[in-house]
Amino acid sequence: MQPRERLTAKEVQVAGLVFEGRTNREIAETIGTTEQVVKNYLRSTFDKLGVWSRLELALYVACHGGAEWNLEFEAHTGIPEEGTIAGEAVRPANSI
Repeated sequence: MQPRERLTAKEVQVAGLVFEGRTNREIAETIGTTEQVVKNYLRSTFDKLGVWSRLELALYVACHGGAEWNLEFEAHTGIPEEGTIAGEAVRPANSI
């Protein structure tokens, strides 16, 4: 099993957003949660992938699909990411 296959859909989504250069606050707004929950996702992701920083996480994503990171997860698992419909980002209803 590859380290990436241990990640949940949310962890994959958060890693992709880190790769895009988003802050924890921006990630929280995008996925409809709090900054603390984003930090928890990152800590878990760091542990599972064996990385120590956001930079290392972004480099890991870049080396394993980059911009296609989230789409590859969906194709591999058959599970669409939470917060997306057919790969398109969806804003939470309360964020309008």
